[in-house]
Amino acid sequence: MSTSRFGRLVLVSVFSAAFVAGVLNPGPALAQTPTTVYALPGGAGEPVSPDSWAIAQGRDGNLYVTTQYGGNEGPGGTVFNISPSGTPTEVESSIPWPFGLTLGTDGNFYGATIFGGTDGLGTVYKLTPGGVMTVLHSFTGGTDGDRPIAPPIEAANGTFYGVTTIQSVSYSTVYSVTSAGVFKTLHTFSGPDGQNVDAVVQGTDGNFYGDACGGGIKSDGVIFRMTPAGTVTVLHNFDGTDGSGACYPLIQATDGNFYGIGNTGGTSNAGVIFRITPGGTYTVIHNLNGTTDGSNPNAALVQATDGNLYGVTSQQGDYNTGTVFRVTTSGTFKTLYSFTGSTDGGYPQSPLVQHTNGLLYGATFTGGDLSCYTQIYVDGEYVITAGCGEVYSLNIGAKPFLKLSATSGRVGGTLGIFGQGFSSSSIVKFNGEEATKIVLTGTTYITATIPTGATNGRVTVTTGSTTLSSAQNFVVHNTWHQGKAIPTAVYHADVGVINGKIYVVGGYTGSATLNDNQVYTPSSNSWSTEAVLPVTNSGAATAVVNNILYVIGGTDNGTTVTNAMWAYNPTTNTWSSKAAALTARQDAIAVVDANIIYVFGGNDAGTGRLANVESYNPVTNTWKAEAPLPVGKSEPSAGLLGSMIVVADGYGSSGDTGDNQAYIPSTNTWKALAKDPTPRNAACSGGTGPLYVIGGYNPGVSQSAITLNESYGVSTNSWATLAPMPQASMNAGSAFYSGQLYCMGGETGFEGTVLTNVQIYQP
Repeated sequence: MSTSRFGRLVLVSVFSAAFVAGVLNPGPALAQTPTTVYALPGGAGEPVSPDSWAIAQGRDGNLYVTTQYGGNEGPGGTVFNISPSGTPTEVESSIPWPFGLTLGTDGNFYGATIFGGTDGLGTVYKLTPGGVMTVLHSFTGGTDGDRPIAPPIEAANGTFYGVTTIQSVSYSTVYSVTSAGVFKTLHTFSGPDGQNVDAVVQGTDGNFYGDACGGGIKSDGVIFRMTPAGTVTVLHNFDGTDGSGACYPLIQATDGNFYGIGNTGGTSNAGVIFRITPGGTYTVIHNLNGTTDGSNPNAALVQATDGNLYGVTSQQGDYNTGTVFRVTTSGTFKTLYSFTGSTDGGYPQSPLVQHTNGLLYGATFTGGDLSCYTQIYVDGEYVITAGCGEVYSLNIGAKPFLKLSATSGRVGGTLGIFGQGFSSSSIVKFNGEEATKIVLTGTTYITATIPTGATNGRVTVTTGSTTLSSAQNFVVHNTWHQGKAIPTAVYHADVGVINGKIYVVGGYTGSATLNDNQVYTPSSNSWSTEAVLPVTNSGAATAVVNNILYVIGGTDNGTTVTNAMWAYNPTTNTWSSKAAALTARQDAIAVVDANIIYVFGGNDAGTGRLANVESYNPVTNTWKAEAPLPVGKSEPSAGLLGSMIVVADGYGSSGDTGDNQAYIPSTNTWKALAKDPTPRNAACSGGTGPLYVIGGYNPGVSQSAITLNESYGVSTNSWATLAPMPQASMNAGSAFYSGQLYCMGGETGFEGTVLTNVQIYQP
C-alpha cells in the first residue's frame, strides 16, 4: 500500500460519505470525460499512487511517471514509462520517494528525492531512459539544504536549477547543478523572503521565478524573482484573502505573464488562480468556490495549444474526489470533469501535460483498478480507499503539434524536435527556411541543425501530406529580419515604446522636419498614426516612464535648438507641455532609471558638443543638474545595464570619441570603461545587458553609414562583434522591445538617402 508521509503532500483534508456514494453510484459524468490510459494494479513490486509532480514526455514519445512506492512499504519509489496507448514499462524501481521528472536536452531525465543519499536527506539525480541512475548530489542539511521535492528545471545555459524544502533541519535553498554533478547553493531563504519553496521556473528575461508556501509578511507565502546569481526580490506577499499555500510551480504563458495557484485562501478559502507580471503586478483571476469549482488546486497549471490554462483540484466537485478545470488567462473558469473515485480515478495530483498528439495527460492518486487499495492520510488518521491510481488522458480537441527542446538557438546549432509520424523523408523548416541537416530517432524525435537564413518563427516538420507546427515561436539569436517599411521615411526621429507599440515621432525627411506620430505594432507588423506633436521636431532625446512618452529638446530646422519638453499619453491620445529642460540641445540621449529620466550630452548648434547631464522627475515635473560627462559629445549610444547607465561613443569637439563611460545614478559619479574599438556616432543602440551599438558613422573615415554591430558587456568589460545589419544606417531611431533592437529608418550617409527600413536585430 502507499502512504503519504508529509501533510503538505497529502491533498485530502476531508473524507466524507460522498466518496463511498461515488464508488457505488458514480452518476453522470461531464461531457469532457477523461479516458483511463493505465490503471495501476498495485501488485507486489509494481508501482502505485502516482505522485504530485511532473510527467515528462521522452524522445521515444512515451510518458515517464514517478510513484512514491514500488508496491512495497517504505521509501522505495518507481519510475515507469507508458505509451500514449497505455503500455507500461518499468524504468527504475529503487528510487527513494521521487517526485516527477524533467527531460534534459541530452535526452536523460533529471529528478530529486526527499530520502536517500549519503545522509538520508535527499538527492538530485540523473536517469537514462534505459534506467541507469546517477546521483549528482546528496544533500547534507547544511548550506545546501535538504529534502528537495520538485525535479530541477534545465535553464537556457544547460545548467539545472532546483530547490530544497524545510521538511527537516535546514531552510529552503535554491541550487544549481550540472549534468556532471557540479553543485552550488545560490540562495538560502530566511523567512521574510519566503519559506518552504518547491520549484523555480526560468522566465524569458533570464531570471528565475517561484512561489513559497510560507514566509513573507503574513506567513502566507510569497512570489519571488531570483537573478541567475541568486539575488532574490519578493514580488508579492500573500495575505490569505488573495490566496495562500502557493506550493506549486509557476508557468509563464504566451502573454509573458506568470500564472499559478494558491492551494487555500481566497473568498471561499478553497484556493485561487492568479496572474503576476514579471514586474510584480498581482491579480487573482479566479476564486474557487469550494463546491462546483472544486477546492484546493494542487498542481501547476499547463497552457495548452488552444491558449487556455488547465489544472486539477484535489477535493470537492460532484463526488468530493477532485476535478479537472479550464481557465482562460482573463479568468473565465469552467469545471470540465469531477472524478468519482471509482474506475475513473480520484484525487488527481500530478499536473497535466500536453503530449505532442494534442491530448492532455495526468494521474490520480487513487481509483482505477478497484482490486487495489491505497492508504491516505486524512484528518490525522490513515484511511483505506479503493484503487492505486491511474494515468488518464483528456481530449480538448487540440491537433498534434511539435514540442521543441529549446525555445532559442543560433545558426549552426542543433534543436531537438518532438512529435509523431516522422520518417526519413521528413522536411524540417525554421520559419520557412529548410534545414539540410537532420537526424531521425524513431518516429517521434528529430534533431535538426539551424540553417543559415533562419529567423524567428514557427518550426515545421512535413512528412508526406502532413505538416506539424511548433506550439511556440523559435528565436534564432544573432540574426536580423525586416519589419514593414515606415510610411514616411525619416531620420533623427523621436522614438519610444509604450504597451507593445513603437512610436516614431517627428524626424527629418531630408527636406522638412515633421511632427508626425507614426506607430508601429510589432505583433501585427503594421503601421498606424496617432495625434501629431504640437510642433515639428527632430533629434530630441526620448524616454518612457509609466506609459508616457517624453520628447525632450531637439530642433525644428536643424539650426535652432530648444529645451522644450512634450509628453504624450496614448490612453487619451493627447500631448501636453512639461517643464523645460535646463539646457537647450539636440542629438542628446535619454535613459530611465527608477522612473527618473537622465539626459546626456548633445549639441546646442552654437558652442558645440555638450557634457551636460540633467535628470527629470515626472512626479514633481522638475529638473536637476547632475555630474557632467567626462567628455562632451553628441549622438552617443546608451543603455541601462544593471545599476549603471553606460554612455558609449558619440561625436566630440575633435571627432568621434570612442570613449565609454558608466554613470552610477545612486552616487552621481562616473567610471571609465573599455573603449569601443570602432569609434562612431549616430548609431542605433539599446539593451539591458549587454549594450548593442549598431551602424552609425565616422565622418573622419567615411561619409557613408556602416553596418557594424557590436555589443559591450559589463561583466567582461569588453566589446564583441556580432552579425552586421543588412542595410547600413545612421541616425536611425532606436527602440529596444521584447528582447529585440528595432532600428527605425535613418539615412545611408551624411546627406544620403533617407530610409524607410525597419531593421530588427535579435540578440
